[in-house]
Amino acid sequence: MIPSELTGRLAAICGGAGVIVDPDRLLVYESDALTAYRHRPGAVVLPRTTEELRRSVEEVSRHGLPIVPRGAGTGLSGGAVPLDGAVVIGTARMNRILAIDAPNRRAVLQPGVINAELSAAAACHGLYYAPDPSSQTACTIGGNVAENSGGPHCLKYGVTSRYVTGLKVVLADGSLVELGGCGREAPGYDLVGLFVGSEGCFGIAAEIEVALLAVPEAIRTLLGIFDRIEDSGRAVSDIVSAGLLPAAMEIIDGPTIRAVEDSVFAAGYPTDAEAALVIEFDGLEAGLDEDAARAAELCRRAGAREVRTAKDEDERLALWKGRKKAFGAMGRIAPDLLVQDATVPRTTLPSILRGISEIARRYDLVVANVFHAGDGNLHPNILFDRRIREDLERVERASKEIMRLCVDAGGTITGEHGVGLDKKHHMPLIYGPAELDAMWGLRRVFDPAGVMNPGKVLPEDTAPSGMHV
Repeated sequence: MIPSELTGRLAAICGGAGVIVDPDRLLVYESDALTAYRHRPGAVVLPRTTEELRRSVEEVSRHGLPIVPRGAGTGLSGGAVPLDGAVVIGTARMNRILAIDAPNRRAVLQPGVINAELSAAAACHGLYYAPDPSSQTACTIGGNVAENSGGPHCLKYGVTSRYVTGLKVVLADGSLVELGGCGREAPGYDLVGLFVGSEGCFGIAAEIEVALLAVPEAIRTLLGIFDRIEDSGRAVSDIVSAGLLPAAMEIIDGPTIRAVEDSVFAAGYPTDAEAALVIEFDGLEAGLDEDAARAAELCRRAGAREVRTAKDEDERLALWKGRKKAFGAMGRIAPDLLVQDATVPRTTLPSILRGISEIARRYDLVVANVFHAGDGNLHPNILFDRRIREDLERVERASKEIMRLCVDAGGTITGEHGVGLDKKHHMPLIYGPAELDAMWGLRRVFDPAGVMNPGKVLPEDTAPSGMHV
């Protein structure tokens, strides 16, 4: 129970509309987009400015209560789940673009700015923001910073950490620090790089400076249709081996195709196909047609029964629609899903996909695969109903097997969704005691009291003796 004295002080800082304690309204904040984990917060605080954010964190920390930062709640690792009645501090109302510096190709913004809206605002300058998570029409830049988000085009352009050049951060005690900024390479340690991807465990970004890119001169988009998902994975490896560098290569499997085509997001994919591969090239006009034609031929050699080429922007958006809306269509299969986020070497994709299919068959589960094939970042979506206890037990066992399968193939446990609550117990699969101790030590530097997003990323049984977790 949150003390009324604290909620009163928070309301004085953020206004009455900026503090939520009503039990029914708190239900909205009990999970992120990974609905397998649900805990109701003690309260929700929604500041509008850096000063309101700083003072809110200071007040909650002074009362010794845990703090859970939250953006738009689109995360897929349970990272924004408020354990033990924590106070959620959301940045959704901090949604202003503070400056766009077109000559230097930079923007400064609050953390609640929606990803796609930054590109829309920069478009008049011929610029855009490159990281493009599938949830980019809803997710916020602050959340992207916390998770070091990627997206379909990270194959060519990289993830969020490549674009964040400066930060103003509120630490766990309410103090405000500036890291980097103005494009300068500060001497000493890369604290900006350290903070990006810290999953709300080091502090909350209050202002973010990012680099922008020039809008590509030309784009070519292809859609390959396959009767076997293994063949689509082979096509991806062949394209990369041929020396081609698409901006994106994305695969969705048969169950996902059918869910999308049965939904309001129908994109015209054939429902009898077992895989669809979206390939996109961008850059200078010269040479793009040749690259696209070569990729199409490699798809056909790998077993594609059809390769479509977008003739204009409307057709391009139609080819992308099935991939971009895949997660939104999953509810047609089951009420809940557990999304994995392992990354494996590209050359292992065919065998890994066979292994995932075998695990799903053995546990009698539906697994719908959506993934960034170009960099081997898999998203096996395990569909289930959390109200059925037996389903939960089978999902947990299957999830562990899928993760072990990917790690044994030379992969890792997350590519872009973060560790959060969901994958923290898998951390010992890829890190030894010395590495985990170093991470705990780093966390203690930023948050000595252990109030900032506790229970996430690092498994509690690996914590050094006496450390608050």
